[in-house]
Amino acid sequence: MADNERRPLGTSEEDPLLGSAGDASQEEGKPLYYNFILGTGTVAQAGAWILAAIVWGSVFSHDLMLFSAHPLLNSAAVLFFIQGILILQPTHTAKQKKQGTYTHAAFNDLAVGSAVAGLVIIEYNKIKDGNPHFESPHAILGIITYILIFLQAFVGVTQYFTPGLYGGEEKAKALYKYHRVGGYVTLVVMLATVCAATQTAFNENILQMQLWAVVVACVVVLVGVLPRVRLSKFGWMAGK
Repeated sequence: MADNERRPLGTSEEDPLLGSAGDASQEEGKPLYYNFILGTGTVAQAGAWILAAIVWGSVFSHDLMLFSAHPLLNSAAVLFFIQGILILQPTHTAKQKKQGTYTHAAFNDLAVGSAVAGLVIIEYNKIKDGNPHFESPHAILGIITYILIFLQAFVGVTQYFTPGLYGGEEKAKALYKYHRVGGYVTLVVMLATVCAATQTAFNENILQMQLWAVVVACVVVLVGVLPRVRLSKFGWMAGK
């Protein structure tokens, strides 16, 4: 079949969940950074930056305090995490995957660093003020998100850079599909955590971010990210 001939949607395991296969494939000769906006990547970027703008705008519209760094750092972690997903999704050749993986890891390192700093600040404030831990839905989702982030980071780094821990390169590669699934699950939980933050006392009394606005931004992120999912990269989902 000619390269410029379009197949009916859904006729190949190479098709993303939504949209056409071209939406999820990095073109030969295109620079890696093009993956940030490839296909529905522009939609994901719009949602990600709108979400960041909602949080940062709310924070900087009020007097800053140490606690202000918590939403700033965690929203930055979400933004970095989304960039890490977008840069790697469309890669499919060995060269692209290698370049994408290193860039993906760099963004995730930034995300983890921001998330850890945000965690340290919230814990410091709770301990200093004697406030209870993990009582609100936001706090509970937050600790789940942190656990998922740390697991994703550990597995992602070790299975790629130290496959011997899993019994060799082939066995480590067999785990890639689970790491990918874990990444999308982490993204959804992460976005749910941001939505839950609008129901905290700090937001209701000070930041006053609107739940509907945050939900819309999160939905836009998912509308941009999910169409670029390639079923073949999951193996078991493609019947392999």
